[in-house]
Formats: sequence, structure tokens, C-alpha cells
Amino acid sequence: MPPKPITCKKRSITKKETRKMSSAKKQETITVLIESPKGYRQKFDYDPESGRMKLSKLLPEGLVFPFDFGMIPGTEGEDGDPLDIIVLSENGTFPGCLADCRVIGALTAEQTERDGKKIRNDRYIGISLVSQHFAGITTLADLPENILPQLEAFFENYNTQAGKRFRVLERLDAAAANRLLWKI
Repeated sequence: MPPKPITCKKRSITKKETRKMSSAKKQETITVLIESPKGYRQKFDYDPESGRMKLSKLLPEGLVFPFDFGMIPGTEGEDGDPLDIIVLSENGTFPGCLADCRVIGALTAEQTERDGKKIRNDRYIGISLVSQHFAGITTLADLPENILPQLEAFFENYNTQAGKRFRVLERLDAAAANRLLWKI
């Protein structure tokens, strides 16, 4: 018997459903859809027509997702897709996994497409609520000093391989990232 389709559809989960306040930290908690897990070369995208994950490309040899990479349902970026998020945890999940996380920051970024068109394509950074290793992290400043430069280099290399340019404009702390995410 084939697996059941993922029940969420593109932009069908409302902000109200994906956002709740964490009483412990008073930080935003959101539910994200993991598309490409930590350690994978495969890039998956959610296909709203089938309700399943679809393989969209392979990263070059030696390049893998450093942490779980996914989308924030109920949102839309300048590129027309749901907003992107990388979820830090000690272990990866699987394509199509729904995961609760806290947003601890964001990398605002400009992406130059192959045709030269420039768009904003920010990357939110979250901590999995089940992570033990990253449980005490509440903002980007709390991360080990090597993680952010490595994430930035990954996104730059990932886009270069696709014939695009990715430039980080600014690092946002948790409060600023949540204001940007929810436009408050």
C-alpha cells in the first residue's frame, strides 16, 4: 500500500495553525515542512497537486544539506514559494516530516536569478523543539561561532551550482526575524 499523502497543501495551513506562543520562552513556535533532511544530497519539493514530496534535483558530489531544510506553510516569499527555513537539530528527519521549531533568527538575502533578476530570498533559522543539543539556543548570537559562516557558505554554493548568486544582506536576531516573518 503506498504511503498516505501529506495532508497539508501549499498555503493551506494558516498562520494561526502554524503559530503559537511558547509559554516557556515567549518565542514564536511554528510548524514547518521538512523538504530536504540533514545529510541529503537530494533536494525535494512539496507537490501540492499530489500531496507528496517530489525529487527536484541532486546537489553536486560533496555538497549536502547541513541541517534539515524546509518551508513554512501558510507563507509566501518574493519568489512565490513558501518561506524557507533551516532547522537545527543533532539529527535529520525525513522528507515530508512536519516539525515544530522556534525561530531564532534569519539571514536576509538577495538572490540573483539566471536571467539577472534580483529577488529577496531570506532564510529563516529555527531550532527543533525536540533537539537536546540546541535546546538552550534562543538567538543567533548563542550559536557556536562556526555555524553561521558555514550556513552562509552552503547557501552561496548551493545557488552557484544552480547558476544563481546568493548574497547575505543581514543577520537578524530572533525578535527581528519573527517581526519579519509575521510582518509585525
